[in-house]
Amino acid sequence: MMQLATEITTFTCICCPLGCLLEVSFDEQGSVTEVSGNTCGRGAAYAEREAAAPERMVTAVLPVEGCLEPVSVKTASPVPKARVADVLAACLSARLAAPVAAGDVVVADACGTGVDVVATKSVP
Repeated sequence: MMQLATEITTFTCICCPLGCLLEVSFDEQGSVTEVSGNTCGRGAAYAEREAAAPERMVTAVLPVEGCLEPVSVKTASPVPKARVADVLAACLSARLAAPVAAGDVVVADACGTGVDVVATKSVP
């Protein structure tokens, strides 16, 4: 019987404080065939998502015109990891004027990801 080539990638799970070392096996087509090292189902699901299409939350602090206090912002949900720099650039090009309320959308549909960037605090 011929053994198929398998690629293995390791991740540290971030779903809980345990930080399990996860190993993800791929077949020749790049599909996940096995996840090992996890102590819970959340770790296995995380490893599959991270291996196939990694995503990240994006946070920033932006100046507000007419106010000395900046406003913190974050994406409403994770964006593809490859788009993080683009989303940050879109945030930095946003021009905010006081007042800004927590939950206000400061960048709609950031870079065509379908994810809004929202204020996480209010600035009068």
